[in-house]
Amino acid sequence: MAKTSRSARRAALLAGTVAVLGLLTACGDGGTAGAPRSDSTTSGAATPSAAPTDTGSTARTSTPSPDDGGSTPPAATRSAASPAAASGRCHTSELRASVGRNDPGAGQENFPIVLTNASSRTCTVRGYPGAAFLDKSGRQLGPDPKRSSATPETVTLAPGKSAWAGLSFANPEISGAHAATPASLLVTPPNERDPLKVPWRGGKVPVSGNESSVRLIPFSPGTGP
Repeated sequence: MAKTSRSARRAALLAGTVAVLGLLTACGDGGTAGAPRSDSTTSGAATPSAAPTDTGSTARTSTPSPDDGGSTPPAATRSAASPAAASGRCHTSELRASVGRNDPGAGQENFPIVLTNASSRTCTVRGYPGAAFLDKSGRQLGPDPKRSSATPETVTLAPGKSAWAGLSFANPEISGAHAATPASLLVTPPNERDPLKVPWRGGKVPVSGNESSVRLIPFSPGTGP
């Protein structure tokens, strides 16, 4: 009777142990299946949401998009060209005027009117200067000069650089025109209102009568022919 009782207790203990092991195994399987995974075999939302962010960041860093690639070169070009594009015309206050040496020929007197950029920026001149001979009292001598039919060009002047325009007239001793000796030449840069006064040392100029016209040619780079 005692032997049977001990056998029954062993059987009951073994059955309980098996039941507990079974329960633990079931809980372990259920916990693993229910947890989200971050490895490459998981098809949940975690991995796909991270992938576009990483890929997009890499693409923007190593391979610019078509929009970025298209906008960068023009910006660089504008930066390189900005000094020429932003130069603008030269103003009277930025220029120094002078009259170069006479280059006579075939009865003509030919003087270069020179404008030099005295500023610290690059600027441009284009076209003809205004010009008028003045006596000692500041009164104009002779009519306004006439312009030639030459085509003007834009001359870019870096600081310290010059442009010249030709001033020509027939020698009054040859042409027979009435002459006078100016004290100065008034020079107005293209598209400006304020003039520059230059001492005139070129002798007599025609002021009336036949062959009294003074002619101008537009600005070219340099200080004269």
